[in-house]
Amino acid sequence: MDTLEIHNYLAKHNVKPTMQRVVIMKYLMEHRTHPTIDEIFSDLVSSVPTLSKTTVYNTLKLLYEKNAVLSLTIDEKNVRYDAYTDAHGHFKCKKCGRIYDIDIDESMIPPFKNPSKFKLEETQVYFIGECDKCNLKDS
Repeated sequence: MDTLEIHNYLAKHNVKPTMQRVVIMKYLMEHRTHPTIDEIFSDLVSSVPTLSKTTVYNTLKLLYEKNAVLSLTIDEKNVRYDAYTDAHGHFKCKKCGRIYDIDIDESMIPPFKNPSKFKLEETQVYFIGECDKCNLKDS
């Protein structure tokens, strides 16, 4: 994905495209691994020496607030981030820890009974088990 596409994506989400924001968004779009703040910082700091962990944190918080990325809570130790914002679920392998995007259909989402008129803004669907690579190792 080129820089102009990243600028347009950020503008579409009302995010001013600073150099750090563009670099972080590009990273998320090119690395569909659902990285943590620490992983993003570690991977980018050598190419962007002025980058701080605080900048990564604040950028991801802003991108999430503007619906430009998803914030995943599937991992009990870390929040992970996903640039793919279309409706989909996630599968976490208990053995290797990798998180995969999975297609879901409406039948996989439990009905939301709303007697108090809550405003539902986000639903996370995830599954935990063994991925095919780890499952084959056991066979």
